[in-house]
Amino acid sequence: METREAKPVIVLFAFPLQGHLNPMIQLANIFFNRGFSITLIHTHFNSPNSSNFPHFTFVSIPDGLSESEASNPDVIDILHDLNSKCVAPFGDCLKKLLSEEPKAACVIVDALWYFTDGLTENFGIPRIVLRTINLSAFVAFSKFHVLREKGYLSLQDSQADLPVPELPNLRMKDLPWFQTEDPRSGDTLQIGVMKALKSSSGIIFNAIEDLETEQLDQALKEFPVSFFSIGPFHRYVSASSCSLLTQDMTCLSWLDKQTPNSVIYASLGSIASIDESEFLEIAWGLRNSNQPFLWVVRPGSIHGNEWIEILPKGFIENLEGRCKIVKWAPQPEVLAHRATGGFLTHCGWNSTLEGICEAIPMICKPSFGDQRVNARYISDVWKIGLHLENKIERLEIENAVRTLMTSSEGEEIRKRILPMKETAEQCLKLGGSSFRNLENLIAYILSF
Repeated sequence: METREAKPVIVLFAFPLQGHLNPMIQLANIFFNRGFSITLIHTHFNSPNSSNFPHFTFVSIPDGLSESEASNPDVIDILHDLNSKCVAPFGDCLKKLLSEEPKAACVIVDALWYFTDGLTENFGIPRIVLRTINLSAFVAFSKFHVLREKGYLSLQDSQADLPVPELPNLRMKDLPWFQTEDPRSGDTLQIGVMKALKSSSGIIFNAIEDLETEQLDQALKEFPVSFFSIGPFHRYVSASSCSLLTQDMTCLSWLDKQTPNSVIYASLGSIASIDESEFLEIAWGLRNSNQPFLWVVRPGSIHGNEWIEILPKGFIENLEGRCKIVKWAPQPEVLAHRATGGFLTHCGWNSTLEGICEAIPMICKPSFGDQRVNARYISDVWKIGLHLENKIERLEIENAVRTLMTSSEGEEIRKRILPMKETAEQCLKLGGSSFRNLENLIAYILSF
């Protein structure tokens, strides 16, 4: 009897933050749909719901985080803790998996797992890295050592608007850095990530190279490894939630009652937090814009508060159905909804790409890291949104919403984002850049 050939296996190691889990699981689905068998290694901390993905094999490893470490507001500390505590568990897990048949073709790790540099090679298996930022932010991060040596990363506010000679599209305040108690901790992270990238067998991006051809050329000069820009990931696969928070689906039925392109959708991501005054300024700015708004306020994201209890009494009721506030939302569906006309965003790359794919113009309120780079590209390079440059005040929010949603300037922004949406659609079609790059990536993996 003829035996069916076993599917080639890919082992993926997901990093346990929402903005990293989403693209890794989307990537896993892309490979599964192309005939690969998928094994996903994940930590106990922020573990995904495996029941949503019965076609994958999930393997959990202990991460050793204490309760206080897991709730540390300094994300850089958590990154380092995970990288130190997961070395042995990941090594043991990989050793066991590689003893099974069929042997995995390669391991794909998130770039934040910098400890895997050298470790996978010891097991004789190629390591490909998933970088969850776009090429523009990647180039900015790649110049970290120069930026640090020249003192750009510690410039005072008075010099924040100066241009960066090595990155002409950016200002000093746009440099992709993270707030951490110890700047050396951020340096250690960047050095580790860059070293692990350069020693990898290749780098996968959830990006569209047609939108960033100049940045791709720059990146290739810095990194002597194979690049595969195959985004947008979420356009390859049907929506399967790997959300760490429960999504409030009632926001979709609320959107159904709104007129087309009338709603401003506001969400500042899965990590960043704001103080009470900023929260209230955003609240009044959205209210005073007179546009209907759907606002995601993550529990615990307002310093010192459980949720939205600091809103003035009657704030929501007085809007008479013109607002909906939820704890978490099914963002791709919200952005695709006919009622959504604008996006107040933290400019994480997943959110930015989802906005581009639905041609939703943006209002940028970045917090840290690549968000700053993305915001500058959105506002000044691609010109598909507005940038909240100053201290967050209600009048600034109100004016930005009105400009985006009701002015001729907003209409011009809307026109400029349409060709980018078209590019995002064309790149996935036969002969498109992401289509070709995915074919090359699959052939590359099968050659190992």
